[in-house]
Amino acid sequence: MDFIKMLQSILTQKNIAAYIVPTSDYHSSEYISDYFKTRAFLSGFTGSSGTLLVTKDRALLWTDGRYHIQAAKEIDDNSITLMRQGLEDVPTITEFLKEYLKEYDTLAFDGKVVSTAFVLNLIKELKNVKIKSDEDLVDQIWNNRPTLPFSMLYRLEDFYTGKTFAEKLQAVRHELQQRKTNTHILVSLEDQAWLYNLRANDVMHTPVFLAYTIITEEKCDLYVDIKKIDKTIEKYLKNNNVTINPYFQFYDDLKSLQEKTISIDFTKANYTIYSNIKDSNKLLNAKDPTLLMKCIKNEVEINNIINAHIKDGVAFTKFMYYVKTNINKKITLTEISVSDFLEEKRKEQQSFVDLSFNTICAYKEHGAMMHYSATPSTNATLSNSDFLLVDSGGHYLDGTTDITRTIALGELTDTQKLHFTTVLKSLIALSQAVFLKGVKGSNLDVLARDPIWKLFIDYKCGTGHGVGYMLSVHEAPNSFRWQTNHDSVNLEPGMITTNEPGIYLENKYGIRIENELLCVEKTKNEFGEFLGFETITYAPIDLDAIDVNLLNQEEKNWLNNYHSLVYNVLYSHLNEEERAWLETYTRKI
Repeated sequence: MDFIKMLQSILTQKNIAAYIVPTSDYHSSEYISDYFKTRAFLSGFTGSSGTLLVTKDRALLWTDGRYHIQAAKEIDDNSITLMRQGLEDVPTITEFLKEYLKEYDTLAFDGKVVSTAFVLNLIKELKNVKIKSDEDLVDQIWNNRPTLPFSMLYRLEDFYTGKTFAEKLQAVRHELQQRKTNTHILVSLEDQAWLYNLRANDVMHTPVFLAYTIITEEKCDLYVDIKKIDKTIEKYLKNNNVTINPYFQFYDDLKSLQEKTISIDFTKANYTIYSNIKDSNKLLNAKDPTLLMKCIKNEVEINNIINAHIKDGVAFTKFMYYVKTNINKKITLTEISVSDFLEEKRKEQQSFVDLSFNTICAYKEHGAMMHYSATPSTNATLSNSDFLLVDSGGHYLDGTTDITRTIALGELTDTQKLHFTTVLKSLIALSQAVFLKGVKGSNLDVLARDPIWKLFIDYKCGTGHGVGYMLSVHEAPNSFRWQTNHDSVNLEPGMITTNEPGIYLENKYGIRIENELLCVEKTKNEFGEFLGFETITYAPIDLDAIDVNLLNQEEKNWLNNYHSLVYNVLYSHLNEEERAWLETYTRKI
């Protein structure tokens, strides 16, 4: 059934020139539950990022460099035009609409799934275009649409979080006073989960729950499906003076906000929220006060996270041992079977909760698709040649992990070893960075790209992202990304950011090595306060894939020291055979 043609028929009936279908939910989340996967339903593209534009006679899909290869394989290019974001001569969706729409044309979308910032920019750029934001047109043709997600809330105890809800709320209210505002509307699911020290499972591999929060100087109102709250959580919230309201009552209560000075993040708040409060209140567009509080981990969180990484390192090292020692034997290994094995190793670890994202287990050319996901139809059988790229992670009660290793399954070509060693050099360069306080991740990104750029190769994504604490594996605002059109903040001690440079050659292979870096203080002197990084990921980097002659002595020293750390941290958790193998794969070079 051609759902795009069905939507185009509705556009013609309603005299709508174009309809925007983003990848989002009511909370501008990166990862969304099945109910909100309207773009995937219409286009067939399953990646986590992309925007579909449907006009009366065309359909176009915008997605970033992580998904160019995947999107091209998944969409029907006879009915959808792929717009590869970031490439030369590819207009943004706003630029396209400026050329496409005529005066007084109607542009429509569901205002609950499009951010205020995006719509306000559209209004600014698209002169004399009518905006219609009150209909979910996809709902009219999605007959078997999944229901809204349902999972019970549970508490993350204070010995995991390091701070109580009351302490966090007090800090938020203090920030609102500094802003001279008396109300804040909190929309982000991760920020609310962090604030309340509550978790759930409303989004796959992201332990959050659908909710809104309105914070004033006197009250804290939580809007959530009340059936998700048991007596224990109800008592916990009431003891902390939180008023519990039905989830969809939020939009009615917005209308009662009158003559308030409201702080709200336009990049997170959907346009329907903005529309309900803009005329009767004074609005301040500002980042959620929880954003920096959440990403700068406290001492308790840091110690817990390091413990989570040790457990995760044990699981991954057992997996790497299993793959490397069984690839030449009669046992059949496939992308799915070894991915399942890795998940089982994680499940064996104490306080494991869930995977932190769908494991990317990609053999040979599949590795060139940055976010490849094996299916029964694509499931490759591994053999003793080429690369296996595995990007994976776990949620533990004591933290969230994200690790990538590219494993040599047999003899490699000189070019493959050159590319692997170059990615390693990139990882080392960023890992060793020392910098003055005030430096942003965008200032350091070139350190990782420099060795790869010297080969006249680039990777179409950032070098690293923040990681939440038993929250989203992708956490703003800290990152390593040179492009100035992305938010960038000063790096602060306590921030955790991934370091994951890579080389991706379409139809050949992909190489990525990823560790997590904890920002730490180095020294303070007459020249300023110097910061650097501590690597907190513990798993061997495959020595079989390295051309040692391409590493200088400083790089060899870094790798030897890192492998010595990995061995010392992990060896007591392994059996005799695994320990002997690890000793070999962490040997000095």
